Amino acid sequence: MPPTMGLELQEGVRIPRRQVFSWALWDWGTQPFNTVILTFVFTALYLTTESFLDPAVVALGENDPAYERGLADLTSGVGLWNTLAGLLILVLAPVLGQRADVTGRRKAWLAGGTVGMVLCMLALWFVEADPAYFVLGAALIGLGSVLNEIAGVNYNAMMVSVATPKTVGKVSGLGWGLGYVGGILALLFVVIANGADWWGMPTDNGLAFRVIAVGCALWALAFAWPILVFVPELPPTKGRAKVGFFASYVVLFRDVRGLWRTSRRTFWFLLASAVFRDGLSGVFAFGAIIGGVSFGFSADQVIVFGIAANLVAGISTVLVGFADDRFGPRSVILSTLSVIVVAGLAVVFLRDLGPIVYWVGGLVLSACVGPAQAASRSYLARVTPAGKESEIFGLYATTGRASSWMSSALWTITIAVTGATIWGTLGIVAVVLLGLVLMWFVPDASDAPDGPVAETRAAV
Repeated sequence: MPPTMGLELQEGVRIPRRQVFSWALWDWGTQPFNTVILTFVFTALYLTTESFLDPAVVALGENDPAYERGLADLTSGVGLWNTLAGLLILVLAPVLGQRADVTGRRKAWLAGGTVGMVLCMLALWFVEADPAYFVLGAALIGLGSVLNEIAGVNYNAMMVSVATPKTVGKVSGLGWGLGYVGGILALLFVVIANGADWWGMPTDNGLAFRVIAVGCALWALAFAWPILVFVPELPPTKGRAKVGFFASYVVLFRDVRGLWRTSRRTFWFLLASAVFRDGLSGVFAFGAIIGGVSFGFSADQVIVFGIAANLVAGISTVLVGFADDRFGPRSVILSTLSVIVVAGLAVVFLRDLGPIVYWVGGLVLSACVGPAQAASRSYLARVTPAGKESEIFGLYATTGRASSWMSSALWTITIAVTGATIWGTLGIVAVVLLGLVLMWFVPDASDAPDGPVAETRAAV
């Protein structure tokens, strides 16, 4: 018999709303790391600006090729550290997820990853506006991404305990949607503080940005804890002994081989999502950098765009969650990826039309990224065997959220070859397009299981 899916055990169960919203609040609490630190403010408006260029290069002026090349080196450097972070996720995520399943301590891993990410944001306080601190800033953001992903593996796994087969699309969309709203509020605070001249606080030496990083850390502490109190822990996997860390890789290889035999659909989806979610991560990781460097957006313009992008993404993600439950996650994924490819190409090849291209193309991209991410999580939850949630979502993190493996690497290489940031967009679009092609060959989540097990069932 094929394995029982975790969501199947929830069929007909009434989930208290407090549990659902407590689960979704983790997205709300931790989103400022992605929105403010990684995308729109700290990285785009501070770490990849002239604050971290050699003063001699800055003195040449913005129109000098050396100045533009210096900024490109900074954006490329951020991509490099994202790549290293992605490789670390590649090695750790599935094994740590497997161990969380066996011990039934998903909350402990969730709490540890969240606290570690908070500490990385707090440590950004020490990244002063000097080229000597660039590596420290990029490394802390990369490490924060790793810890955020380790926490996210177990967060995603716990979705099974607050959703049913009929509501998983809406629940997944709610989490992503609240995350975007949390990002909006964090960005609004930045806008208000900047408009008030930081209430008389000195802003030299990057102090305003360092204060923002501390504020994001405190935000996460304030809102990420309800999931640890109100959401029930999934039970440990039965019949599986705890093994040592390195022996876990042997077990992991055996489990992946078993996944190929018993649920080939899940195997192929993990492969396809490894590619297209890589590109989705790249859209938000480097989107604000493109606006600031390639389209000349000021700091205020980047933040305003970030607010608009998160608002559009939040609304579309919540609404499309209903379409997920109605038409299936595969249809949502294929539709949104197709739009992303077209909008990304338009941003590159119509760039001479000016900032309006970035506004329209960027908002279209934002409206599609969230629904694609939420539907991807929903798809996997529908096909994950009971008791293996953290391991499967660990593989999901390994093959997808390690954005620097593909999109960041192509971003870095393309910019290094061309010397212009705008062409890095094509690297991200190429990854999304490849993922779209692969996803066409993945069956719908509601289809009967495939592979040898399905063949045996048909014979019977």
